[in-house]
Amino acid sequence: MTPQRVTLITLGVADLERAKSFYGTLGWTLHSETEGVVFYQINGMVLGFFGLEPLAKDQGRPDAKLGTGAMTLAQNFETEAEVDAAYSAALAAGATALKAPEKVFWGGYSGYYADPDGHVWEVAHNPFWPLNEDGSLTLPTP
Repeated sequence: MTPQRVTLITLGVADLERAKSFYGTLGWTLHSETEGVVFYQINGMVLGFFGLEPLAKDQGRPDAKLGTGAMTLAQNFETEAEVDAAYSAALAAGATALKAPEKVFWGGYSGYYADPDGHVWEVAHNPFWPLNEDGSLTLPTP
């Protein structure tokens, strides 16, 4: 077993249909769904959406108030123009602008938005991290 891996990320959402609509508008293809949970296949892993209350119950803490915004999900792109296009598409689909894409101190270009449930996404171009043909990222050897 490889311990350093992530196979599934599950985000709690207030409205599952709204989440499906938002990500569908961005061009995401739903892989499957079961009662109260939806799954998207993404480059060797899965992203799921689960209602907030059922997710807390599934975690064994039914009275927990689940929050968002304490982490960032990121999509890297080949060019600054692709970053701008992804950011604009997210805003058009109903995302909240957090920081418009701009050149950043580490030599790249990035911006942030929040999806309708407040999950924060970074869209970035990192000239030091070339993307694989399928859009996935393998860190270069130092």
